[in-house]
Amino acid sequence: MNPKEFEAGLQRDGYRDIETKTVSSSVASKPHAHDFSVRALVLAGDVTLTYEGRSRTFRDGEIFEMAAGCEHSEQYGPDGATVLVGRKS
Repeated sequence: MNPKEFEAGLQRDGYRDIETKTVSSSVASKPHAHDFSVRALVLAGDVTLTYEGRSRTFRDGEIFEMAAGCEHSEQYGPDGATVLVGRKS
């Protein structure tokens, strides 16, 4: 899916806070949760999300979603990642 199509889908589905986020290599977060839902398209690099006792790596062209309140941690790959992300309250 191309970024313009993805962003149009975010807007259609009520995601209003939309941005392209670039994260440096090998950045990791501690477990945390957000008060908003997230849908994101990985544009470059990779990010591993750990939630509900499982880890999954998302790479270029893959989409991930996370519901508000879902406790998770993030680990960005050796080349970092660029992600087009939408948030919905």
